[in-house]
This record gives sequence, C-alpha cells and structure tokens, in this order.
Amino acid sequence: MYRNILRLDPTSVEAMSCLGTNYFYTDRPEVAIRFYRRLVQMGFQDFEVWNNLGLCSYFASQYDITLSCFERALDLVETDEDSAKVWYNISHVAIGTGDLQLAYQSLRICVASDPNHAEAYNNMGVLELRRGRTAQARSHFDTAQRLCPQVYESQYNGALLSYRKGELEVSHSQLNRSLSAYPEHVDSGVLMGRLRVLLSDSL
Repeated sequence: MYRNILRLDPTSVEAMSCLGTNYFYTDRPEVAIRFYRRLVQMGFQDFEVWNNLGLCSYFASQYDITLSCFERALDLVETDEDSAKVWYNISHVAIGTGDLQLAYQSLRICVASDPNHAEAYNNMGVLELRRGRTAQARSHFDTAQRLCPQVYESQYNGALLSYRKGELEVSHSQLNRSLSAYPEHVDSGVLMGRLRVLLSDSL
C-alpha cells in the first residue's frame, strides 16, 4: 500500500518513513537507508530521521557514517526522552564495535536523560557483570525490572545472576516472570530446567 502511495505521490513523507521502518525490521537495513536518505534530500530532517539513518547504517556495516548520523540526531533533539533514544542506540553501536567504555558512558547519559529507560538499566547491568561488579549489576537489573516488569531480558539476567549466587528461589521467581513475558525464550527455558532439577533434589 505504501508503495502504491509513493507511485501516486513520490514526496509522501509518511510512506517513505513507513517503508524504511518496514525494511529495517525485516533485516534489510541497506534498503531502508535509501528511504531515509531520500527524506534528508527532500529537506525533511528531524532527530528521528537521522537516528534511524544511523541505525540502518550500523546494521548495514556502513560504520564510517553511523556516528555522524547520531551526532546530527543529537543536534536536533528537543526533549530529554528523544536524547535518551539516541544515546541508547549509540550504546548499541559501541557494544557492537567493542568499545565498552563508550557503551557504558552512553547508557549513563541515556538514563540521566530518561530515568525510566528500563532497557538502558538492563544493559548497564550486563556491562557491570562483565566487570565482575555483581552488586551494581543486581541493582541495575532490579531497577529495570521495577520500571518495566513485562520485559523479559532484565528478568532473565537477574535470574541468571541469582542462580550463579546460589539464590535458587529468587532465580526461579524471576525466570517465571521472564517466561511469562516471552515463553519461547530458549535460555530462560534451559535455566528453568536446571533449576527444577536442583530444587527437586533439595526437597
């Protein structure tokens, strides 16, 4: 339908944006880039266009322009929540390229801009675990779970940490919430199987 709209009106901003989003989420970022670049060429520039262009460039392995797109996005943000979205995406790029220091700093800026950004707290917890700082990791996972209990990642990560520390009942409770949010999550299912064996042996 959006392609038909573009045939009738080649300047339809909404049609181009929706097609770009569709191609991005169907793992074709190199095609999505074309639509976002066209929007930029038409003079339609806001933080969302540059943010999406940065994400597409990263996933299309065009690393040379990825950060410059996010810089343009940051120049155009109008609210703290918008700023948090861009910094969260920058953290993903940093993690993907192995710059964990930049990733952690980006996540810190993200939660400073939006204290309710549960996904950022979860990822900060993962980075803290890599550093061996389990207390800080648990604190971040707990915050993410409190802010957004229906997101499975923080529930699973908290459950895995509790499992490693021998807190089996806490881990079991968190895994139940993880599987309730995402029943097909394989890692949660595997860990739940291990827990059931250990808990049955302890009875």
